[in-house]
Amino acid sequence: MDVLEAIHTRRSIRKYTGEPVSDAQVEILLRAAMAAPSAGNQQPWRFVVVRDRAQLEAAAAAHPYAKMAPHAALAILVCGDTRKQKYEGYWVIDCAAAVQNLLLAAHAQGLGAVWTGVYPSMDRVEALARIFACPKGVIPHSFIPIGHPAEAKGREDRYDPARVAADRF
Repeated sequence: MDVLEAIHTRRSIRKYTGEPVSDAQVEILLRAAMAAPSAGNQQPWRFVVVRDRAQLEAAAAAHPYAKMAPHAALAILVCGDTRKQKYEGYWVIDCAAAVQNLLLAAHAQGLGAVWTGVYPSMDRVEALARIFACPKGVIPHSFIPIGHPAEAKGREDRYDPARVAADRF
């Protein structure tokens, strides 16, 4: 699958077959995430690969949009390590770029994933930091349930020329 096909056909998948995701597939996801650009090449991301059912259930209970997590093969918690900042505050953008790469890599492997935002919702940040024992300065950014899709979603054209201005608004 080429990159434009991946971009245009990737969709949020919330239903999974229960089939396991291999360690090799997870490594591909993490390598893609870590290939993302970051401000000053600071690479402030940290990742927690979550396969433990109790932790997936705890995350689903704490996050109102992660109810599918216990049915996923795994989830990846993407965090920003503010102790690694060269440029304050850019960790949020850097982690978002890593998440997008991760989602595209999942899709390219035939996996389904859904981006559930954590930061800046402080109740979610605090709950997931507690569940996953994040060290001080490591802030949960996104929680990504991943598995083999049990639903199919078609391509959707979201291009809207009304959202584009030439030279100025």
